[in-house]
Amino acid sequence: MTSYLKSWLWNGTVSAESSAAPPQQPVPTLQTTSPQASDDEGSDTETELDVKVEVDDDDVAPAFPSLNSAQRVQSNKPSTSVPKILSDSQLMPPPPVPSLAVRRPGVPAPAGSSSLQIPSRAGGLGSSLAVPPSTTKPPPKPSKKREKVALAPGHSAMDWANLKASGADLRGVDTLLRIPPSMLKQHNKKDDAWSAFYGKVYNITPYIPFHPGGERELMRVAGRDGTKLFATTHGWVNADFMLDACLVGFLVPEPSS
Repeated sequence: MTSYLKSWLWNGTVSAESSAAPPQQPVPTLQTTSPQASDDEGSDTETELDVKVEVDDDDVAPAFPSLNSAQRVQSNKPSTSVPKILSDSQLMPPPPVPSLAVRRPGVPAPAGSSSLQIPSRAGGLGSSLAVPPSTTKPPPKPSKKREKVALAPGHSAMDWANLKASGADLRGVDTLLRIPPSMLKQHNKKDDAWSAFYGKVYNITPYIPFHPGGERELMRVAGRDGTKLFATTHGWVNADFMLDACLVGFLVPEPSS
C-alpha cells in the first residue's frame, strides 16, 4: 500500500511540472569561418573595392592640413621658444631718399643716383618733368609803371558811393537809349564823356574826378567801347555796380542804310 501511494504522488508531481513549464526553444549558435586565401595576392577583393569607392567620393572634403603635412606636425609640438619682437625699422624700413628732393630744375640727375631717376629728354634738354623756364625766371617788369594818382579831397570811393545814393542826376538823359557806335563817338569830351562796357553805355563824366587811375586813363575810353581795356586793366572790378547810376543806354550795331 505504501509503495502504491509513493508511485501515485510521484506521477502527479511530474505531470504538474511538465504541464506548467513552457516548451523550450532551441538555442541558436554562431559559427565563424575564416575566408579562404586567394591564389592571386595582387588582386583586390570585393570588400576592398567597396572601401575605395567610399573614400574616393567627391563630396567628402579632404583633411586640411594634410595628416602627414609639416604644418600639422609643427602645430602638435608644444612651443617652447619666446616670440621675437621686431622694431619699427625692421617691420617697415624707411624708403630710399629719391633724387627728386635734391635735383635742380633743368639739370638731369646723374646716372645710377637713384632707382627713381627720371629719364632725360632726347637731345640733352634735361628731365621731361623739369619745371619750365617760364616758372623759374622772374616775370619781366612792365615797360611803363602805372603811377598812383592822388585824388582831391572828397573824391574817394566812399564819397562816390554817397553821391550815387544822394539821388543826383548822373545820367544826363530822361530815358534809356539805343546807342550805335557813331552816336557814342560824339561824346568824347571831358565835360561830355560816354563809354561802353560789356554792351552798356555809361555817362562817365561825373566819375572822372573819382577815378583812382586819374583823368587821363579814363579819357582813353571816352567815346568808344572800352570793354577790352577795362578787362585788361582791372577785370575784377564790377563796372555795372560802380556806374549803375550813370547808365544811359545800350550799345547796338549801326543801322543798315
